Amino acid sequence: MNTPSATADSEPLVLQQRRGGVAFLTLNRPAQFNALSEQMLAAVHGALEALATDASVRVVVLAGAGKAFCAGHDLKQMKANPSLGYYRRLFDDCSRLMMRIQTLPQPVIARVHGMATAAGCQLVAMCDLAIASNDARFAVSGINVGLFCATPSVALTRNVGRKAAFEMLVTGEFIDAAAAVQRGLVNRCVAADCLDEEIEKLAAAIVAKPPSAIAAGKSLFYRQLELGVAAAYELAGQAMACNMIDAAAQEGVSAFIEKRKPNWNLDRST
Repeated sequence: MNTPSATADSEPLVLQQRRGGVAFLTLNRPAQFNALSEQMLAAVHGALEALATDASVRVVVLAGAGKAFCAGHDLKQMKANPSLGYYRRLFDDCSRLMMRIQTLPQPVIARVHGMATAAGCQLVAMCDLAIASNDARFAVSGINVGLFCATPSVALTRNVGRKAAFEMLVTGEFIDAAAAVQRGLVNRCVAADCLDEEIEKLAAAIVAKPPSAIAAGKSLFYRQLELGVAAAYELAGQAMACNMIDAAAQEGVSAFIEKRKPNWNLDRST
């Protein structure tokens, strides 16, 4: 059996790189289209845990090695362990990973190429932002093997309209990158040879902002989504008041009034 951090031939399951304030995590099972084995789930979760407390990391980019972003769960591994207990643990682990992406203080950008299917499509939906190459394809295709993509549906329905999401779930059919943009699953699609450049531009725009405001804003964004309007406004008002007394906001407002560029180096709260 593979270790949580390495493939059978001792290659790491998750490749990691740093450029400036951006951490790149690349799923590294290219021969299996980066299928989410239990070991891969553990490796990605562990990498995110380490990054969560690293103040030098401002943005995380999640990518896939080889020809695809991610083909979802490892069906061969699932078939080899036919017990309810095993499946419950596996999907619990998957859900913990998906929630860790959402609770990470740094924004997470999905870099999507090739196919993103089932739990791979779920990964795209759970990332805060997503940019796809124009050859990318998306599906929640479990229904094709008799398995309704229940856990992917949680993320999908929080990105895509109900009828569009349900159609994807009950047909298992692919949509292309342009349709994914139109339906709100990804932010934009670009030519394959422009994908990294577009990712870098988006990451740079985030890195240029104060980290405390980004972290607090991401947390508030997801918390208010699950509330009624009145409760959401109450929570948002409290968040803005706390944000306003933060050093970054005080510096930003002062810079605006004084017609100068803000000095975000004063922001050391994350």
